[in-house]
Amino acid sequence: PTPAIAYLTRTLRADAGIVISASHNPYQDNGIKFFSGDGYKLPDAQEEAIEAWMDRPMTLPASERLGKARRVDDAVGRYVEFCKTTFPADLNLRGMHLVLDCAHGANYKVAPMIFGELGATLDLLGAEPNGININDQVGSTHPGALRAAVLRTGADMGIAFDGDGDRLLLVDDQGELIDGDEILWLLARDMCQNGELSGVVGTVMTNLALEQALAGCGVPMVRAPVGDRYVLEAMRRHGYPLGGESSGHIITPANTTGDGILAALRILAILRRTGEALAALREGYRPFPQVLKSVRIAGAQSLLDQPLARQLIADAEDRLGCAGRLLVRPSGTEPLLRVMVEAASADMAADVAVTLTAELAKLAFASAVQGPPN
Repeated sequence: PTPAIAYLTRTLRADAGIVISASHNPYQDNGIKFFSGDGYKLPDAQEEAIEAWMDRPMTLPASERLGKARRVDDAVGRYVEFCKTTFPADLNLRGMHLVLDCAHGANYKVAPMIFGELGATLDLLGAEPNGININDQVGSTHPGALRAAVLRTGADMGIAFDGDGDRLLLVDDQGELIDGDEILWLLARDMCQNGELSGVVGTVMTNLALEQALAGCGVPMVRAPVGDRYVLEAMRRHGYPLGGESSGHIITPANTTGDGILAALRILAILRRTGEALAALREGYRPFPQVLKSVRIAGAQSLLDQPLARQLIADAEDRLGCAGRLLVRPSGTEPLLRVMVEAASADMAADVAVTLTAELAKLAFASAVQGPPN
């Protein structure tokens, strides 16, 4: 798993760690992740420099100058034992029935070992990788199968990982899905009660309910751009021990990147220590209804720079007042403008999102035909 490489790079005193992964995407999207010797992802500037270097003509060294490769035969065991050491020594998982969805990915072997050795009874989904079925209708991006399995088997909890193991979602015994924002809240509340929490880092997509719940506990939250690397950079900058994304990247003090297994173990430790079921533990947290809309616009950033577009967005924010939140941003990968609205009611969120999206699309069309207004 990706978090295992981060851990091993650090503890083996390697100069770098390299992962071939498509993360939560299909295998066709495989790319390369780099970790520095201290186990952190490389900053954008360094990755861009590597990409630029790769695009240049290369002179390959002779084979005798390539050095040697050796297999770390106990890599799995090292990571398994590391994960288990983060679980309190006076607790175990005996008597707990868990469903694990490993997304036919990198956690297919280590996750059953870890939770099984701690005593849990396991049912497995997505634990038969063949190289092309990773994330295919399983894992954290497709939680339907996990929800059905939890209800069918009467399990206490379900845990869905993504293909490379750096994110998770949970399902309680009632079949209700628990996303990254709510997982952050459960961890933050526990850490706050134990005097371990100075602040939390979310992203621009983090639900407003989490920010308000943390404020009620006197805990500050800062928002980073979408992407676990940016969350971690903000955590290090502010000195905060906890951060994550709605998608399920959860970063705790135990590792230098998002780690689905470690986050799940922390939740399970809370359940064991309190004796509560997950459904009871999450009572009282009510996420704001959130509506996401996208409109296909070429030059989305140019549109947002127009005064009229800024006025349309300001008017929508005025409609929401203090009881909601609005985010308008260009897609980083497609010619799309994305609109996210959170409000106290689903109807209000939908109305503001639909109205604003239509107005921005109309402005984009007029600008394309007539040119941007002066």
